[in-house]
Amino acid sequence: FPVTCFDSDNGVEFINEELVDWLLEQDIEQTRSRPYRKNDQATVESRNNHVVRKYAFHWRYDTAQQRELLNRLWAKTYVLLNLFTPTRKPVRVDQGRDGRRKTVYDEPRTPWARVLEHDAADRAAGGGGYVVDDARRRIEGIIAATNPARLNREIAVIQDELERVSRDRTEAMARRAGLDMGYLGKAIERMRADAGQNDK
Repeated sequence: FPVTCFDSDNGVEFINEELVDWLLEQDIEQTRSRPYRKNDQATVESRNNHVVRKYAFHWRYDTAQQRELLNRLWAKTYVLLNLFTPTRKPVRVDQGRDGRRKTVYDEPRTPWARVLEHDAADRAAGGGGYVVDDARRRIEGIIAATNPARLNREIAVIQDELERVSRDRTEAMARRAGLDMGYLGKAIERMRADAGQNDK
């Protein structure tokens, strides 16, 4: 899908002259959330945590080599997350007998399975569907040709390379700024352990 709008929070990483100029050049509208309303971006923040930070960590990336590694990482991560990783969506919140709120989720399905489900429902209702046949065949070919365990290992290799080329520079910048980066090593080890579980 073409990007037509960029909606962000009010952080300086998004509201700055360079990004505003680039968005104008690309003819992309920029909007931002309301100030002091931290839950306006809850879905995006959730994705940032369990996709962006889990797979690309917190290093600083600003070189051509890092960009190339990130492009390779995201190409593989998108396949893993969209075609092979089931997710649950909240459908309602119930209140138990003890007064506690309990979130009820739907059955876990991959994002691709959800798209196909909506596509079938649209076609059954007389619509044209959402997925063109060429795209469906291409994606089904990717699924058939991909080994998820191997894909996880390939992602881990790229992550190791990203860490190798980024750690020292990021930590040096953090030291100059007086930031403690000690938590980062522990977080990365925990994420690697989680990824290792996915290989089994």
